[in-house]
Amino acid sequence: QVQLVESGGGLVQAGGSLRLSCAASGSRFSIGTMGWYRQAPGKQRELVATISSGLRTNYYSDSVKARFTISRDNAKNTVYLQMSSLKTEDTAVYYCKVVVRLIDYWGQGTQVTVSS
Repeated sequence: QVQLVESGGGLVQAGGSLRLSCAASGSRFSIGTMGWYRQAPGKQRELVATISSGLRTNYYSDSVKARFTISRDNAKNTVYLQMSSLKTEDTAVYYCKVVVRLIDYWGQGTQVTVSS
């Protein structure tokens, strides 16, 4: 069973930065695509960014493009999300997701609150 532990959330002022981390453990197989999602109060969960395992192809939603950077350390089975120029609308619970042999595994979520 793959377990994900997220960290790095918190309270930050608009314009500030935060770095989220998500460490995966318990997998006997290589981890495929890793990604970050978020869910704001009263809204559906949305995709923020993903990073593939091989070519390290990255995807960003339009709302975070040029402000957020996703990266991964395969040796540590960890995915990161560097968030800069944060806006109040970035406030949400952020979840990481990894894919292992076509199965999705989710983290428990970490709160990011951006104050004005």
